[in-house]
Amino acid sequence: MKQYGASYILNGKIATTEELSAAGYSQKKLDEAYKGTIAYSILDAHSVKGAEKDKQISVKFDALASHDITYVGIIQTAKASGLTKFPLPYVLTNCHNSLCAVGGTINEDDHLFGLSAAKKYGGIFVPAHQAVIHTYMRECFAKCGSMILGSDSHTRYGALGTMAMGEGGPELVKQLLGMTYDVKYPQVVAVMLKGAPKRGVGPHDVAIDLIGEVFKKGIVKNKVLEFIGEGVTNLPVEYRNGIDVMTTETACLSSVWQTDYKVKEYFAVRGRADDYKKLEPKELAYYDAVIEIDLSEIEPMIALPFHPSNAYKLADLINNPGDILSETSKNMNELLGGKVTVDLTKKIKNGGVYVEQAVIAGCAGGTFDNICESASILKGKSIGNGEFQLSVYPGSQPVFTELVKNGAVATLMQAGASVRSCFCGPCFGAGDVPANDCLSIRHTTRNFESREGSKPLEGQISSVALMDARSIAATAANGGRLTSATSVDYDATIPPYKHDDSSYKSRVFNGYGKADVKAPLRYGPNIADWPAIPALADNAIYRVTAVIHDPVTTTDELIPSGETSSYRSNPLRLAEFALSRKVPEYVGRCKVVKKESDDYMASGVFSDELAAAVKISGVTLKGSSLITSAIYAVKPGDGSAREQAASCQRVLGAGANFAVEYATKRYRSNLINWGMIPYLTQAQFEVGDVVIVPDVKENLLADKPFTLYIVRGEKVIKESAVVDKLTDDEKTIIKEGCLINYYAKKK
Repeated sequence: MKQYGASYILNGKIATTEELSAAGYSQKKLDEAYKGTIAYSILDAHSVKGAEKDKQISVKFDALASHDITYVGIIQTAKASGLTKFPLPYVLTNCHNSLCAVGGTINEDDHLFGLSAAKKYGGIFVPAHQAVIHTYMRECFAKCGSMILGSDSHTRYGALGTMAMGEGGPELVKQLLGMTYDVKYPQVVAVMLKGAPKRGVGPHDVAIDLIGEVFKKGIVKNKVLEFIGEGVTNLPVEYRNGIDVMTTETACLSSVWQTDYKVKEYFAVRGRADDYKKLEPKELAYYDAVIEIDLSEIEPMIALPFHPSNAYKLADLINNPGDILSETSKNMNELLGGKVTVDLTKKIKNGGVYVEQAVIAGCAGGTFDNICESASILKGKSIGNGEFQLSVYPGSQPVFTELVKNGAVATLMQAGASVRSCFCGPCFGAGDVPANDCLSIRHTTRNFESREGSKPLEGQISSVALMDARSIAATAANGGRLTSATSVDYDATIPPYKHDDSSYKSRVFNGYGKADVKAPLRYGPNIADWPAIPALADNAIYRVTAVIHDPVTTTDELIPSGETSSYRSNPLRLAEFALSRKVPEYVGRCKVVKKESDDYMASGVFSDELAAAVKISGVTLKGSSLITSAIYAVKPGDGSAREQAASCQRVLGAGANFAVEYATKRYRSNLINWGMIPYLTQAQFEVGDVVIVPDVKENLLADKPFTLYIVRGEKVIKESAVVDKLTDDEKTIIKEGCLINYYAKKK
């Protein structure tokens, strides 16, 4: 893999200054060459005022998508803000809490709420077990040149020519209420593919290799990846989809690919031939960086815990397991902070590395091609009757139907695999949770700490490594001993896919354009409205209730996944889980601050401790003040788009995050939409610090820096903070306290 800086690509090749001059390109044409990218053409068509480099753009999307742990909160927020009907196609899928296994009736209550909302507001409702959200959107809504916004971070349909983005729920609310998605025109990075992958190398291998190269360096953060080059055509479309969905783990903003006859065939097979058009860069296109990947050089890969970027060649791990697993265990234990101890070297037995579990599932793993090749590798084999187990989840009922028809399901079952319904659970800890001290290999999207469902604070720990389905199948055929698919002999021919969507026609409710405004919403006892959120005051007084010094803090750590997903329709109940696996004292601390704030709001008098802190600071506070909690983290918000990472803090009484930087745009947007100030600062904090920010509202609205007075006992530390440039709407949302208040004020 090679990396280049800013480059002009002329007729598919990086051009030198001399070549550009010889071709007759003036400086004016070179300055306009950024308009030659596929990304520009799509963004320009969807921005209400067009797109221009280095300028803010305001985007309206063609369709929206949510699943059953996000759509209730989104619809509740939109309803509170004046929603009357969905103005664009909005797909509500049920692929996360579809097992209805935790919390009594509450999961199915959410599903019935979703169906009632689709009827009332005119949406599309995909019942449980029918499809994984992203598989359904690929099959039914992605089209060349379009844009889709989803409330799931892996909203990526770039291989089909769709620029798709995963954001927190409030960004979807904005689209439902006629607002725009506002972002500075992103840098565009070309990913130039050449060659073809060897047999046994799958899309996860390419993706893990790419993530390992770019994530820690931050070189594609909040940028658009544009896949081009001769190597694109050498990949089947589902292979491209498998790489594309994993671009989220590079921290990029979105992705898009050049399209060809294979994409045209993909749409035609699914009865949507008119949704195809050829997309490719213009003769001359400027890219802010170029990454060149020779697909023929990619080897089977493995991403060891606790991040998809912890990438190794599978062969290196197999040949040198002691050193690699020892180093990985050390890093894991540092992150776990002594809550529990991991020793992956115990997986080394008889000269090999043995795992106890394997999963092929979801938007990344559950594709037709992945499962067909896995079945071919396992044909006539057995996974054994010991500890090792293999679960396979097709991405949709049409895919499942064809796998039944062509015999792949029978082959897998005969080998001992368990073939299950269309479900995302293994990806986020709501299904196939391994036993304590076990290692699971998965063709899913993430392997963050505890994402598979273990609870270190209760002495439970299991771990996930990411691998491609092909090497997972090879490992399964070898009884759980890590094995590369390139080392086994099998028929890699993928049978033709025939799309039978009878299941969708039988079960999916399509109410778009047919809103029944008189239809009632169906509520369950766990579906609760958002509590009242206060507006920003003239001055802010924060109590620091959590300090996290990890290099990166994921949204899984801010609000755990898995069983907590069942409570995402109940803001206050869900908030009880906030930072529970990272800072278990956090919720209790916030409640103390919230009580202190409520008492002040009722009496207008600071507590003795706060009054002393204000006196020690030497600051004279003019106007109104608000007491809230706040967290400090070095780089918060990597991973999921879930807004609850911010909203849980907010309903507990938080008013800000202090950070050196934010891991993703979507987390920063979630903070803003919930009225929390996303400060950037080099200041150091301790739990219990009182942080006084005078004139916070005035400075926020005027784009001025903030002065922080950090009171720690009898000591005062004066520091500064800034906020990356906000739009006028974002400033107003924070000023009013949250997006719901913003809309209420506009009525």
